[in-house]
Amino acid sequence: MESKYHVPMGKLAKEFNLEVLRGTEGWENYPIRTEDVNRPALQLTGFFDYFDPNRIQIIGRVEDTYLSGLTSEERRGRFDQLLSQPIPALIISRGLEPWPECMEMAEQYDRTILRTQETTSAFLSGIITYLNVALCPRITRHGVLLEIYGEGVLLLGESGVGKSETAIELVKRGHRLIADDAVEIKRASTKRLVGSAPELIRHYMELRGIGVIDVRQLFGMSAVKDNQDINLVVNLEQWKDGAIYDRLGLDSFYTSILDVKVPSITIPVKPGRNLAIIVEVAAMNNRHKKMGYNAAQAFTKQINDHFDQSMSGGN
Repeated sequence: MESKYHVPMGKLAKEFNLEVLRGTEGWENYPIRTEDVNRPALQLTGFFDYFDPNRIQIIGRVEDTYLSGLTSEERRGRFDQLLSQPIPALIISRGLEPWPECMEMAEQYDRTILRTQETTSAFLSGIITYLNVALCPRITRHGVLLEIYGEGVLLLGESGVGKSETAIELVKRGHRLIADDAVEIKRASTKRLVGSAPELIRHYMELRGIGVIDVRQLFGMSAVKDNQDINLVVNLEQWKDGAIYDRLGLDSFYTSILDVKVPSITIPVKPGRNLAIIVEVAAMNNRHKKMGYNAAQAFTKQINDHFDQSMSGGN
């Protein structure tokens, strides 16, 4: 399935340290738009039904062994059929030597041939994972993303509510900043969101009254991280007199982002509240819930058991 996003072939080659055996003019800028790849075993036997020419083609030891049993003319015919298709590139794994007939047809049809030293299965796993993330749906949200005790916490709220101030206090307490102001969110799977910062503002933070600071330079490399799964959404809002806020935590609330439901809480903001500590505790509590312990449910059960015992004793 094609994505509206793309990865340049040159970036892919650099990411996986691919050797260029033959490149078409401008191959580095060729846009890869599908996360699917293909091992053309069936195509090398002449079967092209349901063949998608937009996929990267990968030849491994199985295909190479099959080709070794053919005559030179047969190999030329098979590569003629394959490389006459407008494929993005043919990648040869395990550092195998390309067949002369392959290079001959690549020259004839002007196709890109690359090579990796990795095993076929390891390379397939790596490139599919990479493309799934690089081409997945995404949005940008105004907020701050941090890693707190291994939990990805996304702070949301109106401008000026104190997101960045809370974040800098959390960084001082040993947690890590992923993004401030603009958070790029990608749906890596049906249940997983990954957040990062736009390249231009990565590791920078704006603090009113001070201006822009470089968190990596001020606090060191341990204070920042390039990306993080989003496990909890914290909505910061100005305290509203008369508003009813959750005091037990029995009810579960979720925020839907790119059709993925993420646990969320709302924290009211007013002078005197230490937001950094509250967010820190919220992250720890969310982690406990994922591990099967819910303090609100345990507390409620304890209260109910106490009343049950009292009623039994009274009778």
